[in-house]
Amino acid sequence: MGISGVIGLGIGSVFSLLPGLHVYNIAGLILLYSLAHPGAIAEQALPGLMLGMVVGYAFVSNIPSLFLGAPDESAIFVVLPGQKYMMSGRGYEAAMLMGVGSLLALVALMLATPFLVGVLPDVKTVLRPHMFWILAAVLLFLVMSEWPKGTDREKTGIGRWLGGWRNVGAGLLTMAVSGFLGIVLMNSAILPSEAGFQGFMPVFIGLFAIPMVLTNIISNAPVPKQHFSTGVDLTWGTMLRGAGGGVLGGLFAATFPVVTGGIGGLLAGHATAQRDDRSFVVSQGANKLVYYVGAFLLFFLPGSGLGKGGMASMTSIVYSPKRPEEFYALMGIAALMGVVAFFFSLFAARLTVRILARVDYRRVSLVTLVLALVLVAVPFYSSGVHSLIMAYAVTLVSAGIGMLPVAFGARRVNCMAVLLVPLIINMSGLGPPVLRFLGL
Repeated sequence: MGISGVIGLGIGSVFSLLPGLHVYNIAGLILLYSLAHPGAIAEQALPGLMLGMVVGYAFVSNIPSLFLGAPDESAIFVVLPGQKYMMSGRGYEAAMLMGVGSLLALVALMLATPFLVGVLPDVKTVLRPHMFWILAAVLLFLVMSEWPKGTDREKTGIGRWLGGWRNVGAGLLTMAVSGFLGIVLMNSAILPSEAGFQGFMPVFIGLFAIPMVLTNIISNAPVPKQHFSTGVDLTWGTMLRGAGGGVLGGLFAATFPVVTGGIGGLLAGHATAQRDDRSFVVSQGANKLVYYVGAFLLFFLPGSGLGKGGMASMTSIVYSPKRPEEFYALMGIAALMGVVAFFFSLFAARLTVRILARVDYRRVSLVTLVLALVLVAVPFYSSGVHSLIMAYAVTLVSAGIGMLPVAFGARRVNCMAVLLVPLIINMSGLGPPVLRFLGL
């Protein structure tokens, strides 16, 4: 399990350096290969392999999001703190802050093990009847927190008003059309069921990966020269406040259905960003670690039903946890791999900066775009030409929706309404009348 974890850590770390590519896509391909070739991957090696991949992704995927998401001049006043660090030449420092947040989150997970094992299952049982209104409150929070972000560049009063509220309108529109897309896809046969756990890949590649790489390809914003700092200006109070908010946001996302790390990160950011940018950046690293690694580790508590996320869903197809000792063993392995991943992420940040100084990052994004489009076809090519056409049609529609928040300065997390809206409607009992109204 330890050796397979190291292999997974390497795979997850390397592929996480490609902008817009998700570790779940690579894990899905590995599982498809495993199903097609029984015995190619030993059953006892699979948990460590998948855990290593998700740990590598939690640490290293911060690098492309920092250095390959340079805003243009029209958006420079509304960027996130991590991008502010990068645009001021301090992207490496932001990578260190995120890494520190991830390490602190690992420590928090180990300290919280008694709570996770003995209390969290009961907490989830108590909350299960209230999931509908909790998720509805999350959706309402996404709407209410989409605050106007005008840049005061418009000359007239009506122009400033429209400029300030365009992102709110774009956020609401993104949420509405994403939710409609989710309802249609979950209640129709547009995408073949043979794709199984990879069936929603075209949706997420379209909503998140393609808009990011297209923005990089057409962007004229250069990556500023970066300074390699030897330390960070971080007090214990700032560090613990950021990590605490991130851990709570990540734990919320890891526990509640269809609440993703992006939503958890948003909650963590609101809990910490009012103080300073350092707390915010630390919280994002902590949130991502808890959401991806914590949610997967909970899968290995037999009978708890706490496992959540794409990695747990895919792994459950070919593996089921047998003893509680697996959870403790994997927790220790995750801690050791997290230390390695932290130092690799710093190396990767330095390497990325040096590469971008010599290679136009548009070429990197173009390669990633081609790879993402190839990945769309993998789960569907065996189902025939019609399935491939529909998969790419869904990808195209999703990409159009995903470009809305990018073009108008809204939050991309609004695209997660593709899962939130259908689930809330079904939990509320409104599913059948809504489907009848839509003719589905």
